Formats: sequence, structure tokens, C-alpha cells
Amino acid sequence: MAGKLFMPLAQAVVFAMTASYILSRTLVPTLVMYLMRHQARHAGQAQRKPGRLRRIHLAFDAWFERFRHGYSVVLAALLQRKALFGSGFLAFALLSSSLYAALGRDFFPTVDAGQIRLHVRAPAGTSLDEMPPFVDKIERRIREVVGADEIASIVDIVGGPYTPYNTVYNNNGTIDSSDVEIMVALKPDHQPTQGHIRALRETLARDFPGNEFYFQSADMVSQTLNFGLSAPIDIQIQGTKTAENLAVAATLLNQIRQVPGAVDTVLYQRFNRRALQLDMDRSRLAQTGLVARDVAQNVMVSLSSSFQTSPTYWMNPANGSVYNVAVQVPPYDIDSLGAMLSLPVNAPSSNGQPREPQLLGNVVSVKSASQQANVSHYNIAPVIDLYASVDGRDLASTYADIEKLIVKAREKLPRGSEITVRGQIETLHTAFSSLIWGLALAIVLVYLLLVVNFQSWLDALIIVSSLPAALAGIAWMLYLTGTPLSVPALTGAIMTVGVATANSILVVSFARQRLSEGVPALTAALEAGSTRLRPVLMTALAMIIGMIPMAIGLGEGGEQNAPLGRAVIGGLLAATLSTLVFVPLVFAGVHHRLSARVRLPGAAPVEPVPA
Repeated sequence: MAGKLFMPLAQAVVFAMTASYILSRTLVPTLVMYLMRHQARHAGQAQRKPGRLRRIHLAFDAWFERFRHGYSVVLAALLQRKALFGSGFLAFALLSSSLYAALGRDFFPTVDAGQIRLHVRAPAGTSLDEMPPFVDKIERRIREVVGADEIASIVDIVGGPYTPYNTVYNNNGTIDSSDVEIMVALKPDHQPTQGHIRALRETLARDFPGNEFYFQSADMVSQTLNFGLSAPIDIQIQGTKTAENLAVAATLLNQIRQVPGAVDTVLYQRFNRRALQLDMDRSRLAQTGLVARDVAQNVMVSLSSSFQTSPTYWMNPANGSVYNVAVQVPPYDIDSLGAMLSLPVNAPSSNGQPREPQLLGNVVSVKSASQQANVSHYNIAPVIDLYASVDGRDLASTYADIEKLIVKAREKLPRGSEITVRGQIETLHTAFSSLIWGLALAIVLVYLLLVVNFQSWLDALIIVSSLPAALAGIAWMLYLTGTPLSVPALTGAIMTVGVATANSILVVSFARQRLSEGVPALTAALEAGSTRLRPVLMTALAMIIGMIPMAIGLGEGGEQNAPLGRAVIGGLLAATLSTLVFVPLVFAGVHHRLSARVRLPGAAPVEPVPA
């Protein structure tokens, strides 16, 4: 799922880098040739007063040369203590990786779409006539809590779906007339939606006791990530022993409600729907010649029609169309218990003689009962679903506490039952595992590519030595901004690997060139850092500045990609420092030791680093 979401991003990067490479080898050299052909002619005009843009360029260039000189002085001092500083820098980078344990993990960041989707459950079996006044009271309370000046519209959907197909293709939990969907759209300049939801969650439960309130994902992104479920965590108890499973589910539900970060925990199935239980009197049935099947068929046909049990079809001879024919007592004729008990129960004829029908009240006794309002199945077996959402805490940490409760609940399950966790949390684990392996694979492939290019296992290792600092920078940036680790953040980490490696290549390739010319390793490292300072900073700053709008979260739905921008900025800041400071130290230390062990023919003697 995560791979499909970021496939366009990966394709855009690949196509852009391919086009950039082609242009850098064709168009750019041609343009440089045309730009520089008049340089000799204008060399004698240097005494002429420069223009405004030229003065700005000269002033910046003078400042940058002073900065380069200061950097060279600092790098030279560090090269004298390369072992001490290098080991300390690497230790800090590795220790910073422990911050990942404190970041928390989310699948995707929450988007503030300016919409609130509230589901209300009145007591099961509440008639449709009672619901509108009740919903009006809830709507007035919502306007008071949220503020009428922030609400653009409120839409109420009262009652169950009008066809069975709606129960198959929706995830709102609507079962019957006692369910209500309230959708609130906020104005563009609204306060944070999550703050309104928290206020409503506390107020509605207090002001309307005896009713259930829970919020569902309102934006399309979150609904897609939940994969058709009402919440990101779906704890499914599967088994045929429904009564025993329900007892375990009720205990587990109360425990989950105590977990920090778990909100809107609800038992999806309802077991308290009011019903009338008709108990047949076997002795009376025997006296009238009826059997239990006769009573069941007559009641079912009268109340639910004969469509399911005895499908009948009629073909119109005029046009050849076939129509279903269903027989049923009009619902408005059964408006009371007495009307229902007056339904006739017909018996089959005996010896060709028709039997006198009996009233339903003569052969049954009535008592109040409760039944399961909705029955859910997964792979044929009946299931009980516990839904839980997350607020104020990351998804992975919240589920980690819930998982401990699930482990204890499994010990109380009856034989043949099991607990399975579905929903967004299941995809989070799969996506994180894939992306972490993808990040590791990217580092390995980059390293192997560098080995082929440089024909050296050691120099390739020096180039990728900047990556621990890049990963540390990502961890610090996410930690300081309070951003949990997510799929976009891991995608940003993969992007950082490429840019950080490219900058390190600039430094190491120049140092190798100077080393091959007979320059000592320490001097080559110093010259490489000083010479490649400008292109390294330009590459990193271009990427960082381009990521600032994304990191801030500008635009509608900007929160979705903000972790990606923050990860890239933090990683490049640390990787650039590592490329300009740590990589030259590693190069100088490794090659200085190699030259001390094996003196190559024609190599210059080891010289001190110039101050």
C-alpha cells in the first residue's frame, strides 16, 4: 500500500534525475562554452566600474572566501586530532539513533480536512419517530461547543440503510433506526478540528448518558488507509461460542478504554436489541393438528414475505418480462402486539379436508427478550469486532499497550476461538518492515555501485561513512518537531541517502585525484574539503530550501507530506556537516595509515598539515 502511494514520487525523482544527467553532459557544457567565449575580450575592461548585480556578486564572493578560509583553518585543526574528533562524531551519530525509539510510529500523519464525522447510537430498537428530536438536541449542543461561526454545514442521516446493499458497501456502523451519522463541515478559517473533536467527545458523553458516541475518519485519505473499517485498530474475536467470546470482548473493551491514547473504543456488534420471543405451546399444537413448521412459516411469510422461502415469478405475456411476486401482510396492519397475535396460522389439509386456521395467540406465548442486532462473519465463522481509534499519541505505541491486553485475553478464550488484529495497524507493521529493508537495501546498492565506480572497497566505505550522521539528523529533526516516524519520513530518509552520498563523492573523488598526484593524504583531504565546499553547500541548500514549504505543511493536506520534508532537511543538515568534516577526517586517517604501512613507488613523503 505504501509503495503504491509513493510510486509517483519515485517515478518523478527517477525521471528528473535522468533528464538532469543528460542535460549536464550535453546542454550545460555547450552553454558554458558560449558564456565563456568573451571572457578574454572583457578581461581588459576590469577597471570599469561594475554594475549593481556585479557588486552584489563580488561582495558575496568575498564573504564566501572568508568563510572558506575559516572552514579550512577549522578543518586543518581537526585533521591534527582526527582520531579523537572522528570517534566522538561517530559515537554521537550512533547514540542519536536511539532517538528513534522515542519518536513513536504512525502509518501516515493525520490530515485536518475541516470535517467531523460523528456516529451516534441510541438504545437499540429506538423507533425512527423518536430519533429526530433527539438528534436536534445533539446538533444544538454541537453548535454550542464548536461555535456556530465556525460551522459551514451539518448533515444528519437518521436511521438504517434502506437496502441491504448499503450495509455491504459502507463502514459507518449503521445498523437500524437507532443509528445516526452526523457530518459537520467547518469553515476554511476554523480552529484545529482535533480540538473540536476532543471537546465534543467529553461533552456529548456527559450530556447524553445512555447513548454511544464515537468519531470516525472524515477525510478520504484516512478512510482509504483504514481499508473500509471504522477505526485504525480492529480487534476481531472469531469463534462459534458467541456468548463466551462476548464476555471476553466486554472485559477487553473496558481495559482498552484505560489505555492512554485509545479513544472511541466501541463494540461494533450490538446484543441488546429489544425483541418479542414467541414460545410455541406444543400441547395446543397437537390439539389443533399443527406442527412447529406451520407456525414458523406462517409468521415468517406474514412479517417478512415469502420471497426468501417460496420465490414465485410471473411473466408478463405482453413483453415477456419476469417479475418477482412476494406475499406479505401490510406492515401498517400490524401496529400492535394484539394485531400480531391475531395473525392466522394455516395448517395443511388432512385427508383432503381443509383445516380451520388458528390465531397465532392461541398457540404461542409472548415474552420480552433481547437479541443480537447484527451478525458479522469473517471466513464464514462469526466474529465480534472491537474498534479503537488513537488521539494524542502515536498509533504504534498505543497498540503496543493494547497488544499486552490482547495477550492476556487470549488465555481466557474458549477452545476454538482466536483473536486477530486487523486494520491500519496491520498495514503499518508491513509497510515499516518493507521500507526499513528498502532503506538498508538502498545503502547496500549505493555502496556496491560506488565500489564498481571507484574500484575500491575502502573508498566506497569512506563515502558512505556520512550516512550515520544523516540518519542521526533525521532522528533529531523529527524529535525536535514532535513528528512521529511514518511512511513519508522513511521515504525522506531514502531520498537523503542519495543526496548525502552524492556530496561525499565530490569530496572523496577530488581527494583521490590529489592523492594520485603525489600529495599526502592529510593535505589531499584538506584541499578536497576546501575546494568542494561551494558545490556541496549549493547542492544541500538547494534541496533544503526546496523542502521548507513541505516541511512547514503549507497548502491543503500539507500535513501528509510534512514528515518527508522534515526528514530530508534534518538528514541533509547533518549529512552536509559530516561530508565537510567527518569524511575528510576518515579519508585522511585511512590513507595516511595505508601510506605509512606500504610506501608506494614515487609517493611523496608524509608532510604536516598546513595551518
